[in-house]
Amino acid sequence: MIILGIDPGTASTGYGVIKRLESKTKRFRCLDYGVIKTQPIFTAPERLMKLNNDLDRLIKKYQPEVLVMESLYFFKNFKTAIPVSQAGGVILLTAAKNKLPVHQFTPLQVKLAVGGFGRAEKEVVQKKIKSLLKLKEAPKPDDAADALAIAATFCLYKRHKA
Repeated sequence: MIILGIDPGTASTGYGVIKRLESKTKRFRCLDYGVIKTQPIFTAPERLMKLNNDLDRLIKKYQPEVLVMESLYFFKNFKTAIPVSQAGGVILLTAAKNKLPVHQFTPLQVKLAVGGFGRAEKEVVQKKIKSLLKLKEAPKPDDAADALAIAATFCLYKRHKA
């Protein structure tokens, strides 16, 4: 099963593509990760269109069976809440256009599933992702590492429910 994890944002949206090697184990392989960046000079509609187009290309390239994204439920900075919510809407629309089921996890659920503790520090989660995916180094930038952790969370939660 191929899983596309997304960490939503307007300036930088992280993505991580993993393949679960066996349905009832913690064995995964990283296929790709990175960020979709938009330029500050772009208007909001231009940023959202770039996000849609780049995400559409990723879906066509990797043919994931599911898209998993961080749920947008809490913001420390109100100024970023609306743009990030708009990016989340574009991600949901792109998934729907590609007939991809969507699952969402809160940051707490991701930290619990991957880091073993709901308040795990970002560095702990990155080390666990590095180990889980057998990467040579922790994935960078943070948005991409978060997207890989979100994708892995889907597998880890599904494994426990199976």
